[in-house]
Amino acid sequence: MTTIVTLTGTIEVDAAAEGDDLWMTADDLRQVTGYELKPEGFCLDEVCVPVPRGQESEFVRGSEVNLGAFWRHLDAAIVHDEGGASWSIGEPPTERALRVDSLMAPDFTLPDAAGRPHSLSDYRGRKVLLAAWASW
Repeated sequence: MTTIVTLTGTIEVDAAAEGDDLWMTADDLRQVTGYELKPEGFCLDEVCVPVPRGQESEFVRGSEVNLGAFWRHLDAAIVHDEGGASWSIGEPPTERALRVDSLMAPDFTLPDAAGRPHSLSDYRGRKVLLAAWASW
């Protein structure tokens, strides 16, 4: 089993690592990223990313797809441990750009000094001041 860490959680899939490539079923790709393999390319809802012409074998092999090649093609962050058993994928730049353009902060939950969790979405529609501090 291969562990994949995403922004939404950790997922275990049966995948094969080959260097910087990670081959998995199309169903596992959909579970990990939300993208589906269709004849027009890798699709997330109505938006499709075509497989580069002449490079099909780098992205699709029979019933398997290469998450590593696809994620690099999106210019998104992807890293793995030395043995290829654990991978971490970042958000594609296009999705980050859409959120920045919307000026909508991503939701998160943090505890207060008493340990009670507070989510940013709890304060939607109200003005919120966020103060951040780091020790480094």
